[in-house]
Amino acid sequence: MAISTVTHVVLTGGIGSRLWPLSRKTLPKQYLELFDGESLFEKTVARNQNVSNKMIVVGNIENYKMSNAIMSKFDKPFIHIVEALPRNTAAAIAFAAFASKPEDVLLITPSDHIIEGSSAYSTALQQAIDLANKDYLVTFGIKPTKPETGYGYIEFENENVIAFHEKPNLETAKTYLKRGNYFWNSGLFCFKAGKFLEELKKQEPEVYETSKVAWEANKDGFLDYNLSLKIPSISIDYAVMERSKDIKVVAANFEWSDLGSFESVYDYLVQKGHPIDTNRNIVIGTSMHTTFIGVKNCILIYTADALMVLQKENSQEVKQVYQQLESIASPLL
Repeated sequence: MAISTVTHVVLTGGIGSRLWPLSRKTLPKQYLELFDGESLFEKTVARNQNVSNKMIVVGNIENYKMSNAIMSKFDKPFIHIVEALPRNTAAAIAFAAFASKPEDVLLITPSDHIIEGSSAYSTALQQAIDLANKDYLVTFGIKPTKPETGYGYIEFENENVIAFHEKPNLETAKTYLKRGNYFWNSGLFCFKAGKFLEELKKQEPEVYETSKVAWEANKDGFLDYNLSLKIPSISIDYAVMERSKDIKVVAANFEWSDLGSFESVYDYLVQKGHPIDTNRNIVIGTSMHTTFIGVKNCILIYTADALMVLQKENSQEVKQVYQQLESIASPLL
């Protein structure tokens, strides 16, 4: 069998609202150099260099310059698809598929994940590429380490997906953990460009058609605002993965975090030797002497114009703070 062309598709559109005030519209979390002096975006590109022959970056107009600055560190040609406005992951991936040959295998990764364990990662990718070459749409499942309420879950049997489940409440998450045949839904995917477009056309013809029209009118990778407005905003999970008959799941035995909350950032930084006091409190963003009294597992986040203190376990509530600021059009976003 001919060696497949593997294209690494990096999705860079998110804001990372759960990491406010570190993550802002002008500097989303994937560009923060918080992690060993590198950004998550840079780590993502480096991690997938060896597995892919080509590369596509899909992002929005606000992130365009930041993405280019990071890509200039790599001596690697790439296609830059610049969305005029966010239309969610189904359309973002469709643009990458339209920019590829039907037989090209696309490895879809968000730009803001941490993955450790390079040999386990390579093994999982190879398994996914083999399945993609057999015309399956592949998702990667992460073995849960705790009853997490911030992720969707995949119910599975071997490589077969039984069902996708929404983010659960705590009791349901505990049940999933006990049953043992539930993975976290990682947001990593692998499939042939043509196969994805075929499924998208079947399941969500309006997303397919409007994305195709917008792509065909692109100017040097920049998409038209008015044509983009017509594209329904829907995730790949809802549009395709939860409805197709040709889905497989690969068990990801590597360490993974989407750093989607301050709890996961805390866990990562502490693991990397970040300073922590005797009551397991940490400070992010300042070297100013800080003392915690009478509190445990707290995170103090310091920026030039905002200060936030939170209990690690309440990390998911940061999004509500972001939404409140959004509702008053705060300049702090």
